[in-house]
Amino acid sequence: MTEFELQPKVRLADSIDRFIQRIGFTVAWVYIVLVLVIILQVVLRKGFSSGLIALEELQWHLYAVGVMFGLSYAQTTNSHIRVDLFYSRFRAKTKRIVEVVGILTLVLPFIAVVFFHSLDFVADSWRINEHSDAPSGLPWRWLIKSTIPITFALLGLAVISRLIRDLTLLLRGDA
Repeated sequence: MTEFELQPKVRLADSIDRFIQRIGFTVAWVYIVLVLVIILQVVLRKGFSSGLIALEELQWHLYAVGVMFGLSYAQTTNSHIRVDLFYSRFRAKTKRIVEVVGILTLVLPFIAVVFFHSLDFVADSWRINEHSDAPSGLPWRWLIKSTIPITFALLGLAVISRLIRDLTLLLRGDA
C-alpha cells in the first residue's frame, strides 16, 4: 500500500474521493474507445489511403476528455506528478502544512480562475453552436469545451477534499 492509502480516515474526504474516483473509473473507458478509433484511423489511412478528419478530431476529443477527468482522479489518489526536492524528507505534519498552504494560495485560486473564465468561453461556444472548421469535422465543438468547467469543478472538489483531510488530520494531531 502507498503512504496515501495508509493515512488515517477522514469520513467526508473519503466520501468525496470515492465519488470522484467512480467518475474517473467510468470515464477511463474512453481510452478503450480512443484506441479503437486510432486503430480504425490507421487502417483507413495506411490500408485504404483514406483517413477521416472526423476520426482525427475524435481522437483529440477522447484524449482531452480522458486527461481532463484524470486530473481530479490523480488528485484523489495522490498519483499526480510532484517536484519534491525537499517534500519527501519532511515529517507528516510539515507535509500537511505545506499542502494546506499550497492549496489555499496556489491551487484553489488557479482552479477558480480557469473555472470562471471557462464559463464565458463555453457559453459562447454553445451560443454559436460551434463546430469544426473542417468540412467533414465533428459538429459539436461546444460539447468538448463543456468538459473544461466540469472537470475543473471536479478538480476543485478533489482539492477541497484534500484540504479537508489535511486540516482534519492536523487538528486531530494525526499528522
